[in-house]
Amino acid sequence: MANKDKSRFSNSINIKNRRASYEYELIDKYVAGMQLMGTEIKSIREGKATLADAYCYFRNEELWVKQMHITPYAQGTHYNHDQTRERKLLLNKKELSKLLAKTEEKGMSIVPTRLFINERGFAKLEIALARGKKIHDKRDSIKEKDVKRDLQRMKF
Repeated sequence: MANKDKSRFSNSINIKNRRASYEYELIDKYVAGMQLMGTEIKSIREGKATLADAYCYFRNEELWVKQMHITPYAQGTHYNHDQTRERKLLLNKKELSKLLAKTEEKGMSIVPTRLFINERGFAKLEIALARGKKIHDKRDSIKEKDVKRDLQRMKF
């Protein structure tokens, strides 16, 4: 039975936010740790997390991620977590001050792009400093993808 439980959890989790690269121009990327509860990390190891509507914001010079959905752990008891609670991101002061200065500029925001588990077993969130795309920029992105796909087909 112990082997059955071990296969349920994985250290090779890589959850991406595909909408972020479509809706935003990603300028600079950072890797941040997160303050998680025990049942949250277990759900992440099962791959039950979503970054689709998530965004980051500053509160009291600390960076928080909001609307990141982590499904409650199935074997959790009454200590189970709230699925969309705000989670604190862990970065050093130099990175935080740089991000805070950049987000005060017009049109700049911080978007989570990827959730993964590093080689030490900690859950990390890759965040990007981003600027929103206009409609014509989105059309250009779609055209570039189509051209790239056509070139790949011609090679094979």
